[in-house]
Amino acid sequence: KRGKQWYLDFAFKQTVKFNNVPIREQIILAVDLGINSSVTCYVMNSDGAVLGRKFLHLPKEYDSLRRKIEHIKKAQKCGSRNVSNLLSYAKGVNNDISVKTAKFIMDNAVLYNVNCIVFEHLNLCGKKRGSHKQRLSLWKAKYVQQIVEHKAHANGIRISTINAWGTSRFAYDGSGKVLRGQESDKCKSYSECEFPTGKIYNCDLNATYNIGSRYFVREILKTLPARVRQHAEVNILGCAKRSTCTLATLISLNGVLQTAV
Repeated sequence: KRGKQWYLDFAFKQTVKFNNVPIREQIILAVDLGINSSVTCYVMNSDGAVLGRKFLHLPKEYDSLRRKIEHIKKAQKCGSRNVSNLLSYAKGVNNDISVKTAKFIMDNAVLYNVNCIVFEHLNLCGKKRGSHKQRLSLWKAKYVQQIVEHKAHANGIRISTINAWGTSRFAYDGSGKVLRGQESDKCKSYSECEFPTGKIYNCDLNATYNIGSRYFVREILKTLPARVRQHAEVNILGCAKRSTCTLATLISLNGVLQTAV
């Protein structure tokens, strides 16, 4: 007990030191956690330049989780008493997916030497509805974020969250709302989306572009004087409302600031 108490006291006394890198010099890792695909990562700088794109697919684990969910549904319909055991099996697979996802995110963050990891602020409270409500109830997005947060702070990397509304719904090029899945005749699956221009693109990758851009738009506007900030919010479409910011908004903001200088 003495050794355990000493270790806890020592751990609480440790302070995390972050490097105060200016927002213009920062490199971030934008993360989009999915239900069907594990995670999509996008490394970018304040100019919106692509420094890296990484995808993690765990087909074996997700197939095992899908089969266990089907067994749970069948047991619930038949009134079986083994539902608790089946749920524990599904939670075990889910924990394995969460640990592998967090490790993948941290490996890329260390590889690209990023200054901040940006997640969506997910509100998973309330009753789950739809055909995937069982998957949503087992989705451990918060658990993945907690694991990444602990590992990132140990490596001196900051964690930030942005407004999650519309990150997948708006096209990164600023053309408007996208059509996803069955909404479009051209999309083969729900992981693809169609832009208003007719372009077919990966929906998760489109979301990561917008996630990283919203972080930079928010942080850059904080550093500007009030008059310059108001001028940018008036002249750039979607800049004032954070839920409509896209990669095109960040590029337009950089252009306006360069002309102002």
